Amino acid sequence: MDQAPDLQTLLHKFKEYNPNQDTSLIEKAYHFAEKAHASQKRETGEPYFIHCQFVASILMDFNLDADTICAGLLHDTVEDTSITLEDLRKEFNPQIAHMVQGVTKISDLQFSSTDEETVENWRKMLVAVAEDVRVILIKLADRTHNMRTLDALPPERQKLKAYETISLYAPLAQRLGMFTIKTDLEDLSFKYLHPAEYTQLKKEVEARTADRQAALEHFKAHLEPALKNAQLDSRILARAKNYYSIYRKMQSQHLSFAEIQDSLGVRIITKTVQDCYRALGVVHSVFKPIAGTFTDYIATPKANMYQSIHTTVVSPDGDIIELQIRTEEMHRTCEYGIAAHWRYKTGNTKQDKNFDEKINWIRRWIEWQQDLTAPREFLEGFKTDVNLQQVFVFTPRADVKSLPVGSTPIDFAYAIHTDIGNRYVGAKVNNRMVRMDYEFKTGDVCEIITRKNGEPKQDWLTFAKTAAARSHIKRFLRSKGIQL
Repeated sequence: MDQAPDLQTLLHKFKEYNPNQDTSLIEKAYHFAEKAHASQKRETGEPYFIHCQFVASILMDFNLDADTICAGLLHDTVEDTSITLEDLRKEFNPQIAHMVQGVTKISDLQFSSTDEETVENWRKMLVAVAEDVRVILIKLADRTHNMRTLDALPPERQKLKAYETISLYAPLAQRLGMFTIKTDLEDLSFKYLHPAEYTQLKKEVEARTADRQAALEHFKAHLEPALKNAQLDSRILARAKNYYSIYRKMQSQHLSFAEIQDSLGVRIITKTVQDCYRALGVVHSVFKPIAGTFTDYIATPKANMYQSIHTTVVSPDGDIIELQIRTEEMHRTCEYGIAAHWRYKTGNTKQDKNFDEKINWIRRWIEWQQDLTAPREFLEGFKTDVNLQQVFVFTPRADVKSLPVGSTPIDFAYAIHTDIGNRYVGAKVNNRMVRMDYEFKTGDVCEIITRKNGEPKQDWLTFAKTAAARSHIKRFLRSKGIQL
């Protein structure tokens, strides 16, 4: 077990990314929480306050502001001690108290009960997150440390926590673009849900990684001089393996680990977007690219802000290399997601004008939820929208829309505009008429055919996959007095 970071360690860590800010409020929160939890123990037998120290440290990994660090230190005081929200408002400030209240509400939710209760809890969580996204960042840090120390719980509770984490918190971290937290939560959940498979796969991956180190170094020996000759300021990183993603691939494709394509993961980090494309040119001039593996998520970012160029090449030794090329800023966003943008919102540095856009999907869900009346419909719709497997579909004018895998022409019509969706009568994909149940592939060009007096029909709900389309269809049908 790692040693808990003491006050001086935490202050040093905070000052590394925020050197000029007064830390007196953090010091006060540290001592306040330490005193409040003084008589409490964790199930590991350690002092309870150790958990609060680790949560604050995880939040600092994401360079979060002082109020958030304070709320991280204090996040369990209202739930587990005699401290009240009013005490926190008086001792600290309303923002810190509000964040602690939000985390406390989420901690009370149970996500493994009935569909109706689960949906109601999802709604409460979305409202809390929409009010202040830092609430979920604290909760994710809290859950991460709890999962790292899950050994102290009995097996039944380990499995319950792991299931809740992999079905709720990991997808939410992914949707917020926080891939370091997402992969950590997935692998920790995998460890407790399938312990034998986890142990065996971890052993196999580590053995293969050791074998592949020489291949990686040989590849870099070819790549680094080529980038240097092109006068590209860049760095090369090996990509860590995510055990759960490998396991999921083995399950879905019915493959053994030995049958999984043995590819090395490499990242090239550059200074500018222009350098990303120049680096791509260098890579393809030195190594043979594999057809059909190029994807440009810089030109068309994923819904969770993810940006990178993806390509796969064959090294001179015959090794398959999967490359991601991105700027330093994109790399920060890929690692930290919404947390990387929060500090711009606070005004500490340049304003991030698009911050609200980055969490608008949460606000849209709060708006849509009133139209998704059946609990199962809500859960399936949310699962579809949180899933980041996307297809990119073009309008005839070459505007691109990103949609979840499985989306149909009616989803595309509503993604363009509500009026286009409401007046839909048909669709052409790649100049051919298609049925409403057609599922898009990336690169499809879709032309929506409308009629002035066209209007939604109830059977459209059979074909609409996205929550947005279903919400608009239901709203229109209800306005016509149709009972659903």
